Formats: sequence, structure tokens, C-alpha cells
Amino acid sequence: MTDMLLPLGRHLLADLSGIDPALLIDPQHVERILLQAAQAAGATAIFGKFHHFGENAGVTGVLLLRESHISIHTWPEHGFAAVDAFMCGDARPELAIEVVQKAFAPQHIRTENIARNAQVQRDEARLPTVSARMQAVAVK
Repeated sequence: MTDMLLPLGRHLLADLSGIDPALLIDPQHVERILLQAAQAAGATAIFGKFHHFGENAGVTGVLLLRESHISIHTWPEHGFAAVDAFMCGDARPELAIEVVQKAFAPQHIRTENIARNAQVQRDEARLPTVSARMQAVAVK
């Protein structure tokens, strides 16, 4: 078995557009989605804080994880959500983004995968597989 140089963490950014605005205004619903996303990614939730900006307005929120965080900001008036999933260790942020994508059913999604620097040695047997879906795609 050989060692590979890998980043300390992966930071996935996702822009989801063409979402039903009704899905973007309930902070409890948005929090449940992020909790499910964290669980799917193999991450451990520590604390969440979500804020609703008023009637028919958006939600901003963050879920602190043992492995880092997932955050979201929604614009129901534009059918848009911006999601940020930063995770280290064995957690798989691409699985978190897949849960969010399924829950919001956007017409389009654009993602960016950022390897957070500071290279470290890790056993390749523990290397997480990055989903092929983590490329910018139009969702049908």
C-alpha cells in the first residue's frame, strides 16, 4: 500500500437555481435538509443556527460539524440557494450536496470543488471517492 498526498479538507460550493420558492422559506425545513446532508456525508453535527428573514423571505443558516460546516443562504424570490460544504477527515461533502440537490430539486446546479491546501500523507485505502456528479451540470 502506498501513501498519497491529499488536502486536509474539501470545500464544495454549490449554486442551485430553478427551485420552487416554497422550499426555500422554512428555516426548520432547511435545517432538516442540512442535518440529513451531514449524516449522508458521514459527518457529525454539533450545533445549528438558522435565521428566517421574514414572510416569503429567505433563510440563512449554518450547521457546525465535527468535520467543519455546511452553510446555506436562500433567495426564494430568485428560486436560488447557495450551499457551502467544507469537511475534513473521512467525511464526504459530495454526498451532502447530493442530498441537498435531491431535496430542493433545482433545474440547474453548478458546483466547485476546492481542495484546502496543506498537503498531508494519507493511506490510499482511506481515500474518499469523489462523485462524478460534482461537475457543473444542468439537472433535468
